[in-house]
Amino acid sequence: MRTDPLADAVAAADVPASQVEDALARGIAHVPDAHPAVVALFREVERVPAWVDFVVMDRAGELLFRAGAFGGLILGLQSLPYGYASPGGNKPLALSGRLVEQAPRRLAETSRFVRAVCMPGGMRRGAEGFAECVRVRIMHARVRRALWASGKWDAAAWGEPINQHDMVATNMLFSIVVLDGLRKLGFRVNAVEAQRYVQLWRYVGWVLGTDPELAFATEAEGLKLADLIMKTQGPPDEDSRALTRALFEAGRSAARDERERRRAARMAPVARALARHLLGGELADALGIPTSRLVHAIPALRACIRAFDGVRARVHLVDAASVQLGSRYWDEVALHA
Repeated sequence: MRTDPLADAVAAADVPASQVEDALARGIAHVPDAHPAVVALFREVERVPAWVDFVVMDRAGELLFRAGAFGGLILGLQSLPYGYASPGGNKPLALSGRLVEQAPRRLAETSRFVRAVCMPGGMRRGAEGFAECVRVRIMHARVRRALWASGKWDAAAWGEPINQHDMVATNMLFSIVVLDGLRKLGFRVNAVEAQRYVQLWRYVGWVLGTDPELAFATEAEGLKLADLIMKTQGPPDEDSRALTRALFEAGRSAARDERERRRAARMAPVARALARHLLGGELADALGIPTSRLVHAIPALRACIRAFDGVRARVHLVDAASVQLGSRYWDEVALHA
């Protein structure tokens, strides 16, 4: 039942977006006519907690970038479906309607956001990742306000819209779920890399307005909290399945011509196989993801990835080249999103 009072106050004041952009560009101290709600929010987000280590976080994104397209597949086929599985957490998306039409845009926005915060220096003050977090935080507050006004929101069943439970769960989708997905596909993730990545997303969550009491500091803490969250939400519902179906139809619905539609049709069985591997058969069934014969090829794919990543882990030049090539993939994703 807890949300984000600082961002909610900005939404309630109906502050022009230009004022927020001025504060992002110049710092709140240099926006003398800023609304008091904006001043209060920026005084908080401009305060850097003592546990933040930017030198460490500047390298955190290497873990995702070196996985290249596989990192994007984990986000699309594991992180997002896990989020849709929550019958309360999925309601802000489900109530927006136009699921099929919005799915490609949601994928594009998610990819741009993840790239921005994972770039070296992306979460430093003035960087695009930091700015995107503040924008998303205010957008969430505006969505909450719209849902409250719609008369459709059932707080007794779902809690407040985009509440603290859902916010920390979403943070997990981009942090510990990604670590889990990388390992399931055969990538090697050592303890230092995992800790860098968790610390990055801990700070992302803090800027997004997640309560510090819920901001897990290690992967082990995150896994304990994830287990608690899984035990405090119901099973996937019809909205979960509708959102998942729209996600898997995104390639076809976003196709610009017949060639792209045929390519989307060819990739569909691959996506289903990867999703069932990453999510597990029980959750995949609950989300309505059909089976695919290609699931039997996943162990061979995993073995290939693990063999290559073993070489990468031992040879610095291969490691550096993997990060560089993977970063180019994410640059292309952001360019065409």
